[in-house]
Amino acid sequence: MTPTDPALMSAETLLGLYARRALSPVEVLQAVMQRVALYNPWVNAFAAMNPQALRQAGESEARWMAGRPIGPLDGVPATVKDLLNLAGFPTRRGSKTTDATPATEDAPSVTGLKQAGAVILGKTTTTEFGWKSPGDCPLHGITRNPWNRERTVGGSSSGAGAAGAACFGPLHIGTDAGGSVRIPAAFCGLVGLKPSFGRVPQWPLGAFASVACAGPMTRTVRDNALMFSAMAQHDLRDPFSLPDEAQDWRRGIEDGVAGMRVALVRRLGFEPPLDADGEAALVGAAKLLEDQGAIVEEADPGLPDTRAIFGRVWGVALARLVATTPAEKRPLLEAGLTEVAEREGAMLATDFLGAEALRIEAAHAMARFHQRYDLVLTACTPTAAFAADQPTIRPTEALWRDWAPWTFAFNLTRQPAISVPIGLDEHGMPRAVQIAAALYRDDLVFRAARALERAAELPLAQPA
Repeated sequence: MTPTDPALMSAETLLGLYARRALSPVEVLQAVMQRVALYNPWVNAFAAMNPQALRQAGESEARWMAGRPIGPLDGVPATVKDLLNLAGFPTRRGSKTTDATPATEDAPSVTGLKQAGAVILGKTTTTEFGWKSPGDCPLHGITRNPWNRERTVGGSSSGAGAAGAACFGPLHIGTDAGGSVRIPAAFCGLVGLKPSFGRVPQWPLGAFASVACAGPMTRTVRDNALMFSAMAQHDLRDPFSLPDEAQDWRRGIEDGVAGMRVALVRRLGFEPPLDADGEAALVGAAKLLEDQGAIVEEADPGLPDTRAIFGRVWGVALARLVATTPAEKRPLLEAGLTEVAEREGAMLATDFLGAEALRIEAAHAMARFHQRYDLVLTACTPTAAFAADQPTIRPTEALWRDWAPWTFAFNLTRQPAISVPIGLDEHGMPRAVQIAAALYRDDLVFRAARALERAAELPLAQPA
């Protein structure tokens, strides 16, 4: 059923209505803000709201009335995760240790959205410095899941996940260093892309610069590709930014998966845990791909134990973060963050370089694997969203047991991976699968995600 409330519409639908002058950006913003006023007091998706949003929507409306939109997202509401700079707003990173001085320039992905004409609603919450998957932080408290307020939204793009599921606009920027786009997308019934490393430029670099990517979080696959088209453009501030020509990543998205070889993968150098509902979702997704002509078979890419590799990358990054925090502010950091930093802070340089060598070995193994398989299909999370109020205990174990065991391997190998909602469990909570492709074949993950979306259409969350 096509929604009639503008807040529930996809970006593509809004843009079509704008072009026909059947709906205006101001009307859409007003509908979205009504939902924000109604649901955000308990969802807690925003770190800050943009007081200029209504003015920006009015300027967009004038452009559409004149037949001169400035870009492919003109007038579409969007949000920015508070790990990224938004000019005029502080970048607090979910931490009480950070400076409240406003940023003077936009992050590259924000620049891309603004140049395309998007209306920025505000900044969304994040876990502290993006260090974990449960959706809470010292600065803003707990962000809750619109499907069930007792459940977490996941993290670290917690506010983006909540905003997307609650229909606070159709477009949301997240970041992903070990699953921080894909996990909240999975928990909230969204589509979340971790692109190939370098596709979306980043600046300034965060704590997890060597594995992190900014990525789109949306309610539809086509909106995800549309948003990605605005974000994935070269920026000289990032020395690892790919020199891509701007393109519309929706091109070819409806071509399907017929004839593609898909590996159903259950091992990523270890056996990630998966509950019965997750297994059913994975098998169901494989069947949906087969029904559309894909050749699906179970296979093992032969990776080294990715827990040992990512644990060191994660731990060293947090140890550096703590070391560069002024001593008088370190007691303000979350206890779990400092626990991981202390555990890994004494690592020898030889140990870290050994982990980096294994990381390259994992990337090589996946590149070889993709000589045979176009796509990899895995689970995305071990379970549905867990309790929002549950304490963070033994975070190093939780990382590969409860949080990100299915996602962090693809940050290490730097290849594209997307979370796609596939169904609801018996408690009415979303379940998702993950699709990965060879490095720089972001087009293939969009095609496969769209094929699954067509076959497994899901309802929107009902926060009421």
